[in-house]
Amino acid sequence: MRYAACAFGTILSLSAVPGIAEEGTNLSTIVVTRDVGEGSGDENEYSAPGTDNTTLGQAELELSNPTDLGDVFQNEPRISVGGSNSISQKIYVNGVEETNLLVTIDGGRQNNKIFHHNTTNLIDPALLKQVSVDAGVAPADIGPGALAGAIQFETRDPKDILEPGKTIGGFVAGEYITNGDIFSTSVSGYGHADGVEWLGYLKFADGGLRKDGGGNTIIGSKTHLLSGLAKLAYQAATGDRIEVSFERVRDDESRPYRANIGQIIGGRPVPLERPYDLLRQNIVATYTDETPTGMWDPTIRIAYSFTDLGAFDTDEVAYGWSSSLNGKFENRFPLENGSVTAGLDFYADKGRLNYDYFPLPAFSETAVEKAENVGLYAQTRLTLMEVLRLSFGGRADLQQFHGVNGHDDTNAGASGNISAEWDINSIFTANAGFSHVWAGIQLAEPFLMNFRWDYPRTIKPTRANNVVAGLKATIQNFILTGKFFYTNLDTIRDETYNPPATGAIVMREAESIGFEVGGRANWDGGYFNIAYGYVDTKIDGVSADTDIGQYITSPIGQIITAQIVHKFDNTGVTVGADAEFALKQKSYDPYAMAPGVPFPAYEVVNAFVEFVPPPLPNVTLRVEANNIFDENYSSRATYGEEYGNVRPLREPGRSFVFTAKVKI
Repeated sequence: MRYAACAFGTILSLSAVPGIAEEGTNLSTIVVTRDVGEGSGDENEYSAPGTDNTTLGQAELELSNPTDLGDVFQNEPRISVGGSNSISQKIYVNGVEETNLLVTIDGGRQNNKIFHHNTTNLIDPALLKQVSVDAGVAPADIGPGALAGAIQFETRDPKDILEPGKTIGGFVAGEYITNGDIFSTSVSGYGHADGVEWLGYLKFADGGLRKDGGGNTIIGSKTHLLSGLAKLAYQAATGDRIEVSFERVRDDESRPYRANIGQIIGGRPVPLERPYDLLRQNIVATYTDETPTGMWDPTIRIAYSFTDLGAFDTDEVAYGWSSSLNGKFENRFPLENGSVTAGLDFYADKGRLNYDYFPLPAFSETAVEKAENVGLYAQTRLTLMEVLRLSFGGRADLQQFHGVNGHDDTNAGASGNISAEWDINSIFTANAGFSHVWAGIQLAEPFLMNFRWDYPRTIKPTRANNVVAGLKATIQNFILTGKFFYTNLDTIRDETYNPPATGAIVMREAESIGFEVGGRANWDGGYFNIAYGYVDTKIDGVSADTDIGQYITSPIGQIITAQIVHKFDNTGVTVGADAEFALKQKSYDPYAMAPGVPFPAYEVVNAFVEFVPPPLPNVTLRVEANNIFDENYSSRATYGEEYGNVRPLREPGRSFVFTAKVKI
C-alpha cells in the first residue's frame, strides 16, 4: 500500500471508538490523521502532511445517505454547495468555486466548465466510495491546475462492497421522498474470480415538483435522472493490475430558464422554464503494480471525460461541449523514511459551442477553444522523526492555448508547495503549508464563447498562492481543532459573450481568508462534533458577490455545523441528527457600488433512524426527516440572494425519506 498521511488538524477516525470500528462501521465525518491500512480503511494516496485535507469514506457516505452534493458536504462549514437541484449545484471550498480547483473522478481530470447557470460536475453520490478535498495547498502529483486545491471523487470497487468470503454479490435498493413524490430504484451486481473483478450499477430516479419551506412550488424542481457505473479489473499473480472504469449520468428535465435562478424580475421577458439535457461521462483506464518491489512502483493512467449540455428555447437551441483527454505516468520511489513520487502528465481540454437561431433568416455559429498541457512533477513525503512529517514538491508545465479565429498562445510556468506536521507533545499537533500554483490560461465557458472574439494581450495564465495552518489537541476522547487559511487568485479569466471586438476578457483578482474551530467528543458507540467556519471573500479588492463571482468565489460568511450519531449495541439501530446554522451576512452589490440585500440567517435540522434487523443482516431500513422545522431558505452559496430583483432557488421544505436496501 502506498504511504498516505492526511494532516491538517480536524477530527480523527472513529476506528478507536469501541463498539463501532469492531463492527466494520466507521461513523466519523472527517478522516484527518492516519496511515494507509489503519483508521477507516479509506485511502487518499495524494494527501500530504500539513495539507488541509478532508476525506469522506464509504462508511461516512453510507451513513449520510446523500442524494446530491449538498448532502455529501452537509457537515463541513467551509465546503458550501449552492443550488437546490442537482443540475445547478456548485461546490465552494473556502469560498472558492470548484472551477479553480482540480476536480477528478477515478483519477480522470474533469474540464469543469460548461454553463454558468449549471453545475460543473453532475454526479450521483450513490456511486461514491470516497470524496477527498485538499483545500488550498495540494501536492504537485495530484495534477495540474490545482489553484485553490483539489477535489477527488472515487467510485466504488467490488472489493469495497463484497462481503468477506463471497465471490459474487449484489443489492437492490428503493427510496421514496415525500416532498415531490420522488421514487428511485438502484440495482448492482459485483464479484471476482481468478483475478478478474467486475461491477455494474444502475439507478433511475423520477419525481414531481417540490415545495420550499414556505409551501411554494420550486420552479423546475422535477427529478429525472439516470446514472450508471461499470468497472472491470484484472490483477495477475505478479501484482500487475489493469482497471477500466466507465461512469455516466444524465439529467433530462425542464428547469428554471436560468437553471440556478428561480426568477429574475424585470429584464428581457423569458419563460419560467425550458428543457435542459445534461450528460456527463467519464472513462478511465489505470495500470498499477499492487506488489511493488525495489524502485518500481508505477501508475499509468489515461482518461477521457466530457459534459454535453443542451439548452432549448422556442426559437433557439444551444449545445455546449466540454471535454478532457488526460493521462499520467508516474513512479513512487521508496526512501528509508518516506517516498518520492515523480512523473509526467498531460491534458488536452476542449470547449465548444453550437448555437442555432431559427427565425428567418436562420442563424448558426460555432466557437471552439482548446488547451494542451504537459507537466513534469515530483513530490517528496518524509517522516524526519517520529513526531515530524514533511512534504514538499514542485511541477513545471508547458501549455498551448488555442482560441477562436486561430489565436494561439504558448506559456510555461512553475508551481511549488511545502507543508509539515509536528506532534508537539502527546496532546498538541501543529501543521502548516504553503503553495504557489501556475495553471496556464483558463478555457472560457462554452455557452459564452463568441467566434468573433479578438483576444487582447492582457489574457494571461492564472496563478494562486495558498497558506494553511492549524493546531489540534487530543485529550482522551475529546478533540479540539483550529485552522487558518488564505488563498489569493491572480489574473483569473472572466469572459463575457460581448463585445466581440475585444473578446471582453477581464483578468480579475480574488482572495479568500478565514478560519475554522471545532470540537468532537467520542464515546462507546457514538460521537458528537461541532464546528464554526468563517469565510471572507473579495474580488478586485471589494466584497464578493454571486454574479461577478460566478466561476470565481461566493460570499459565504459564518456557518456552524453540528452532528450527533449513536449506535445501540446488539439492536441494529443507529440514530443521528445534524444541523446547519448560517448567520446573517452583509452583502455587496457591485453594480450599484453599495450594500446589497443582506443574506438572511437560517437554521436547518435533519435526523435519521437506520435499522439492520439482527436476524436479517443483509437488510437495511432507514427513515429520514429532512428540514424538520420547514425552514424557508436558500443555501448560502446559492446565486442571487443579495439582489432585490432576483428570486433565488429555495431549498426543499420538510420531507421524509424512506429507504430499503437488500444485499444478495
